[in-house]
This record gives sequence, structure tokens and C-alpha cells, in this order.
Amino acid sequence: MASEISPKAEISPKAKIGNNCKIFPFVYIEDDVEIGDNCIIFPFVSICDGSRIGKNNKIHQGSVIAALPQDFNFRGAKSYVEIGDNNVIRENVVINRGTNQGGVTKIGNSNFLMEGVHISHDTVVGDYCVFGYGVKIAGDCEVHNGAIFSSSAVQHANTRVGRLAMVQSGTTFSKDIPPFVVAGGKPIEYGGPNVTMMNNAGIDEKVQKHIANAYRLLFHGKTSVFDVIKQIKDQVPDSPEVQTIIKFLEDTKRGIMCK
Repeated sequence: MASEISPKAEISPKAKIGNNCKIFPFVYIEDDVEIGDNCIIFPFVSICDGSRIGKNNKIHQGSVIAALPQDFNFRGAKSYVEIGDNNVIRENVVINRGTNQGGVTKIGNSNFLMEGVHISHDTVVGDYCVFGYGVKIAGDCEVHNGAIFSSSAVQHANTRVGRLAMVQSGTTFSKDIPPFVVAGGKPIEYGGPNVTMMNNAGIDEKVQKHIANAYRLLFHGKTSVFDVIKQIKDQVPDSPEVQTIIKFLEDTKRGIMCK
């Protein structure tokens, strides 16, 4: 089915737009843009050069996709934003493209970005994540599958949030938040395992207890992260989820919150 495009939208003839899209008045779309099938683009959205948008996405009023990176290292390089399928991007969201030549900011599938969210250059977001009102994600960050940010949380550059982690409202953090935990406060504190999300994900209750034990070693012990990794390997029964925790700790560059 042909797309329904308002004559009041300003769309480059070079842009590639899929089938059965609906594009409202006053949308602005530049040359180097690709939009998949069944997308809805609401009024006053700007989709800039370097945008690669998948299928079944809804982008609401005032959002800017592939805005130039707010990075002093940016020198006009050709870079991109890649957005997967089935995402909801609400009003006034800004997503910056990458800084360097070929750099990419990635948003996966089935994410929900509420009003006023900002995703900065070269950040990678997985699938099924939720970003509350006014969340700000700095450049070169990672947000793994199923992470949830409550309103007004701020993630500093070069940090990671693990799978199924919950970042509570107003939290600001500059170290990695590991998977399966609740984190919040100023300064940030460990709030225990994210039981609700683990239950929703079908993680076995016995495995959840093992995850809790791993985090007791991490957050209540007085040893280094390096030593905690060895303790988890020695003392906590193995599972894919425990391996996820171990790998996350091993890969940290900025350090782990509260350590």
C-alpha cells in the first residue's frame, strides 16, 4: 500500500520511504534518509541525514532524529542513526548521530522513549528498554536489553546499564550499573535485585537467589571487583544469568557503581 504523505511535509526526493507510512504536515526529511514500512511520523518531526529507520515505528511531534552530535570532536563526518522496528518515540526526543566517520548511534527494537529523552552520539541501546520523561543518555554509552530508566535519570558518558536493570527517578551515575539490579538515589545506591523484571522475564526463582548471592558478594563485601569475580565463579552456581553478570563485571572500564 502506498504511503500517505501530506503535501505540507517537506521531504527530499532522495529520501527512501517504505510502504504504508503516514507522514503528517510539517515533517522535515533530508536527503540521506531511509524509513521502513508502516511508520507514522507526526507533525514537526525532523529526520536528518544519516537516519536509518526500520518498520512499524511511531515518531511523535517535535522529535529530531540524527541531529548533529553535541561533541567538540565532531568535524562534519558522515555518520548515522540506526533505529530498529516497533519503537515508540514520543514528543521532543533528540537522538544524535555518531561523531566520527561511519559512527553509529543505535536504537534496537520495541523500545519506548518518553517525552524529552535525549540519546547522545555513538550510544547503543538494545531491545525492550523504557526511558522515562526527560532521561538523558550521554555519548558512547550502552543500555542493554530490558533496562528501564525512570524520569530524569542521567547517564554519564562511556558507561553501561546491564540487562533488566532499573534506574530510579532522578538518579545520576558515572559508573556501570550491572544487570538485574535496582539502582537509585544521590549518591547512587544498590537497591537489591530487580525481582519484578526477572519474574516477568521468566527467570527461575532458584536462579534469582543465585543472582542475589552474587550481588551480596559485590555490594556488601569489601574486596575489589577483580576478587569478587573470582568469588562469584567459586561460590555461586553457574547459569546463563550468572555468566551475564560475570562478563559484565569483567568488561567494565569505568568501574561498577558503589565500588
